[in-house]
Amino acid sequence: MRVLGISGSLRRDSHNTKLLRAAGELAEEHGAEFELFDGLKAIPPYDEDDDVGDGPEAVAHLRHAIAGADAVLFATPEYNSSIPGVLKNAVDWASRPLATNPLRNKPVAVIGASTGMFGAVWAQAELRKVLGATGARVTEVELAVGHAHEHLDPAGRPNDPAQEEALRESVLILIGELEPAALAA
Repeated sequence: MRVLGISGSLRRDSHNTKLLRAAGELAEEHGAEFELFDGLKAIPPYDEDDDVGDGPEAVAHLRHAIAGADAVLFATPEYNSSIPGVLKNAVDWASRPLATNPLRNKPVAVIGASTGMFGAVWAQAELRKVLGATGARVTEVELAVGHAHEHLDPAGRPNDPAQEEALRESVLILIGELEPAALAA
C-alpha cells in the first residue's frame, strides 16, 4: 500500500507539511509506504493550451506520483477562507482529463492546520468538494488543528491527545479504504 502526501503549503517550516510527515509515520507503522510530494511550487498555472500529452514536466511528475499511489492524503492551510491557489491549481492539472485522471476513484483524505482558531476547516471542506468533483473517493475524516503553532510539537504531532487520536484515525480510515483492494491482490 502506497500513500502519497500532498501539502498545500509551500512554506519551509509549514505546519501542514509537518502534520503530513507525522501522518506518514503513522501510515508506515500500519504497513503502508509513505511518500511526501515536494513538487507543488514548480507546477505552472493551468492552461489548457499547455495540457498536451503528459503536460509540462512538473505536471507529469504530479500526475505520475498520484497514479503510482494507492491513496492520497492532503493537508491544507486556509488562505482567505479557502484553498491555497497552488493546491487548487495542482488539483486542476491532476483532474484532466476527467474520465481518466489519476485521482478518479482514488481514496483521498483531507486534514489541515492553521495558526488561526478554526484549523483550516473551510479550506478542508472546499478541498473535499473539489476532490469529489474530480471523481476521487473522498473519505470522511476530520482533523482541523487550530493554533497549530501551539498545538503541534516540532515534529508535527498534535500535543492534544484527542487530536493525536484524530490524526491516527484519519490515517487508519484512509488505509482502510485500501484493504479490500490489497486483500484481492
